[in-house]
Amino acid sequence: MLFERLLRPALYRLASDDPEVVHERTVRALTGAAPVLPALRGFYGVDDPATVFGLRFPNRVGLAAGMDKDGRALRAWPALGFGFVEVGTVTRLAQPGNPKPRLFTLAASDAVINRMGFNNSGADALAHKLATQGKPAIPLGISIGKSKVVPLAEAVEDYQASLRALDPYADYFAINVSSPNTPGLRALQDKSALAELLAELRSTSASLSGTPLLVKVAPDLTDEALAELLEVCDAHGVAGVIATNTTLARDGLAPPDQPIAGEAGGLSGRPVAARAREVVRFVHRHTEGKLPIIGVGGIFSGADARAMLDAGASLVQVYTGFALRGPGLVREINRTLAGYR
Repeated sequence: MLFERLLRPALYRLASDDPEVVHERTVRALTGAAPVLPALRGFYGVDDPATVFGLRFPNRVGLAAGMDKDGRALRAWPALGFGFVEVGTVTRLAQPGNPKPRLFTLAASDAVINRMGFNNSGADALAHKLATQGKPAIPLGISIGKSKVVPLAEAVEDYQASLRALDPYADYFAINVSSPNTPGLRALQDKSALAELLAELRSTSASLSGTPLLVKVAPDLTDEALAELLEVCDAHGVAGVIATNTTLARDGLAPPDQPIAGEAGGLSGRPVAARAREVVRFVHRHTEGKLPIIGVGGIFSGADARAMLDAGASLVQVYTGFALRGPGLVREINRTLAGYR
């Protein structure tokens, strides 16, 4: 349709453009077009509700964190068929992120490498935007992470400040301890560090509104480390797991992309799909299906999304697939998953 023909060139299809510039152009365009987009909801979306960790989702397809870090296009995402949206990752302190260039498209591999480094306007700025402009008409997840300048020893207080600022607006929080682009962050996945963080965040959340807390995990964890992480999650009443974040591995890339593969950062897209499903399957099996999972990683078709649910996920998220394929992917996934039980 005309909308896709106009939008898709902005979704990383212009190989000569800086992908970050194209990303910014896309979010800006969606923000400006938001008033006329609701008419598209019936084309891209479906009414196929699912209740997961106590929340009702109009369908199972979500937008992963990273696309709309500061919640600028929140009115657009429901119109493009999404059943929920996750903003962020946001940090307590505003920060510019890592030096540019920091986003690279690997077109032959249907993949992206990013080392953005949690560039965002800060938790207070997002809270102000949500207070003044309102929430989207679908569940809103907020991914929170550690501010880069904050030492690991002070990470708990840093996460707590973001949670307090944003608790009135989040339908769930994603605790991001797995990005490879903030130095030392993945150390927070270790058993003792994660236990301390989750204990304090659960206590803080309970003193507020009890918003569900989910933990986003890396695909690079060994089964042993992942099992330990899940035991900590169970001990501290985590509502769910998001599997997975980007990977440091460079497996499965097409030869034309090899020169770009040497760039530092996390890899997302089709090469991550098999490992993401493995992690989802492991989490589902290890928790006996009792811990809800949002599956994310390498979803480029309705069949990919169905395979993620078959592995044990309750919901799916897309980002790289959406960026490279456009909103028609959301439509395809919605129609493939309609009626899935």
